[in-house]
Amino acid sequence: MSKIEESSLVSKLEVAGAGFINIYLKKEFTQIILTTLVKNGKVFPPYTKKQRVIVDFSSPNIAKEMHVGHLRSTIIGDSIARLLEFLGHDVLRINHVGDWGTQFGMLIAHLQDRFPDYLTISPPIIDLQSFYKESKARFDEDEEFKKRAYNCVVKLQAFDPEMTKAWQLICDVSRKEFEKIYIRLDINLIERGESFYQKHMEVIVKDLEAKGLLEDDEGRKIMWGKRNSEIPLTIVKSDGGFTYDTSDMAALKQRIEEERANWIIYVTDAGQAKHFQILKSCGERAGIIKSYHRVDHVGFGVVLGKDKKNLKQDQVIQ
Repeated sequence: MSKIEESSLVSKLEVAGAGFINIYLKKEFTQIILTTLVKNGKVFPPYTKKQRVIVDFSSPNIAKEMHVGHLRSTIIGDSIARLLEFLGHDVLRINHVGDWGTQFGMLIAHLQDRFPDYLTISPPIIDLQSFYKESKARFDEDEEFKKRAYNCVVKLQAFDPEMTKAWQLICDVSRKEFEKIYIRLDINLIERGESFYQKHMEVIVKDLEAKGLLEDDEGRKIMWGKRNSEIPLTIVKSDGGFTYDTSDMAALKQRIEEERANWIIYVTDAGQAKHFQILKSCGERAGIIKSYHRVDHVGFGVVLGKDKKNLKQDQVIQ
């Protein structure tokens, strides 16, 4: 405490137990704030240089229930966004939902079997979680179904009209459930799921290859960050498919180069801290993140139920 400089706002600091610091504001400072509030009806923010800030938060997975981690990310991320908006920054709230990948192949293949007329009649899927579990069981146990599921993924990533229609139907069911939570919590977000970055992923792979930043690793294409102690990102799988690492690199590039973000904030549980550290390092090595860009990860603890799994939304919001 002795090394902390004096402040015109703080009268004293004291350590209160493990991990807590009590901060006492000066009486004169609070009097000024209260006088301004009474006089003007509101408190004006201090001068801050305006920046374009992207806050990436909430980010649930399509066809699955939100768990407590998504809810905590939603509330913390929204609080950060509101604070930055109050300070005058240009804030873009991004909901990077999991709406792409292998699981959609199995969901679409299961949809085709359960509701073969889905192209003309909207399927009555009420419990998407049960629908997901049914498709996952078939995917794990039936080799023929698994082949069909992979084929559906290939077609979806090529934007086949029938596959796209099925994918949209599944996503819409999830969105309606997520929206109930967002309305209740008064949350405003712009959805840009992994699917948004499909074309951007193709571009980032070409860019990284052209710069000689990708290495072959038993058929995979990987990228190392700037520090030797890190693990690499998997940019292309051995089967030619993309990964979460690919979409995150593509999103980073799009947000800085197209959205002109000065500052990007990711709000997830602390278990993903290492991933974002490596992502930032790779972004710097690729020349995407410049010295004047700021990239932060805001982490929070993981809350588990008695089964050692993340608590679901219905166990938290009642």
